[in-house]
Amino acid sequence: MRFRKITAAAVLSAATALVLAGCAGGSPAGNGSEGGSEEGPIKVVVLGGLGAEGILADNATTSVTAALASAAAINAAGGILDREVEITHLEDNADPTVAVTKLREYIATEGKPALVMNSGPSTITEATLSILTQSEILSFNIGPTAGSSDPSVNPYSFDLGASVPDYLGSFVAEAESRGYEDVAILHGSSAYGELFGSLAEETFGENGFNVTGNEGFDNAALDMTAQLSALKQDDPDVLILDAYGAPLGYVLQSIEKLGWDVPIMGNSSVSATGLIATEAPAGVLGTDQVKNLTMQVYASTQYDPDASDVNEAVEHMLDAGDIRSSLILAYNYDSMFLLKAAAEAAGGVDDVKALVEALTDPAVQESAGTAILKKYAFEKDFHGPNVAPEEFSFIPPGKLVNGQFQP
Repeated sequence: MRFRKITAAAVLSAATALVLAGCAGGSPAGNGSEGGSEEGPIKVVVLGGLGAEGILADNATTSVTAALASAAAINAAGGILDREVEITHLEDNADPTVAVTKLREYIATEGKPALVMNSGPSTITEATLSILTQSEILSFNIGPTAGSSDPSVNPYSFDLGASVPDYLGSFVAEAESRGYEDVAILHGSSAYGELFGSLAEETFGENGFNVTGNEGFDNAALDMTAQLSALKQDDPDVLILDAYGAPLGYVLQSIEKLGWDVPIMGNSSVSATGLIATEAPAGVLGTDQVKNLTMQVYASTQYDPDASDVNEAVEHMLDAGDIRSSLILAYNYDSMFLLKAAAEAAGGVDDVKALVEALTDPAVQESAGTAILKKYAFEKDFHGPNVAPEEFSFIPPGKLVNGQFQP
């Protein structure tokens, strides 16, 4: 099955908001009914910074492409309750202020969509969640924050990206299997980085490891040797690393500058940075800077010829646009499958509380048939996916082909 080719470049060249799918009938339904008119398309918004700089644009492009592919796949299969899904992309340039402004404008002029998806980073989630909660709009986030999966704070928000505790459960299991005892932690200054740093220290400590140091760095800094020197002096067995985008390059340069020969376990922010999948001189793949680095990925981020559902998702994404980073940014491909399963259980998309109730039902989650992550084990008191350690792997950097690291 083929889809209408709408490239990320075409999206970028359009105006600030652009209807990307299901728009054959003309202008989007803006009659004030939640999610569109009862007979018209189901309205969905995806925020994404295609116009951002560097890795942020690459990751947003992959995320928005995943959302388009998800809608196309669902529409090709008959839509949701016999209604097409219509996605509007709001260009936020990865700027929280822009995201808030565009989202408010959309709601004021088009009414409430059935769903808003955030394509990351977590600063966008942090900035927009209060609007979505106040407006009682269902939302999926790929950039979790401290409160984005807490229904007592944000009752209509669900994290598609694994929670920090999920990631850290995998770190602990891997570190134990390698026989490490003393760990050092280095993290960035983003909301996610700060959360990762604090919970990493807590989690490793609770699991019997000796945390020799925990240092943070300013994401705008160009040199992290001071923080790394402080960590090196206690001679840890391994460095646990959070770094995303350009700062990762400066961290690796600083480690090389110190001559520190230490195993490094990078989190998903590391594996989501294109630098490590790009050969020198543009990247660091194949250089001494990554000789000690392994990084955390999902099973779906590694190519497996037998993983038919993931490979089908990749084909849908290639038809819908560009895949410019790893599939760990492709959670949005699962979004329409989750919405479809929830809408069928709730009998529609207009009752956000019924959709939330359905999404926390294990039977509904099982019926969704998601591909990037096999099961989103949302719970009534925790709207994160609860990913088990065995769904992750730690692999060395490698080339990315269509969003997947090759074996």
